[in-house]
Amino acid sequence: MLIDDPETLAEITTVFDAYEKALLENDSATLDAMFLHSDAAVRYGVAEVQYGIDEVRRFRALQKPFDRTLSRTVITTYGRDTAIASTLFYRHDAPGQVGRQMQTWIRTADGWRVAAAHVSMMDTKVPGLPLDPVIDPA
Repeated sequence: MLIDDPETLAEITTVFDAYEKALLENDSATLDAMFLHSDAAVRYGVAEVQYGIDEVRRFRALQKPFDRTLSRTVITTYGRDTAIASTLFYRHDAPGQVGRQMQTWIRTADGWRVAAAHVSMMDTKVPGLPLDPVIDPA
């Protein structure tokens, strides 16, 4: 299997960056377009669960803008049509916490889409974590 094909990696990195921009701007139309429009889409959030695009849409409709800083983002491609994006994040409104986000991206006829996502938070006092840039800027 081809892992981290440079062309595919460049494509999905651009898409991941566009997703992050849309997330921070609370651009629900763009975020909706980036999720798989299927009952097979799954998103596990910090305090909620969505199965299928309709539940993801209902969740997005209630969200408010926020700010965060990403850390240790790793994107790995598997073949030319699948990628996993993993990142840590820090939010000013959650001091002492680190967020973890993983997304499974698949290439469809309409472009790259998130098929599955997981977002969770944990205490930053875990050995091996980088310093919280919100509290301890590097």
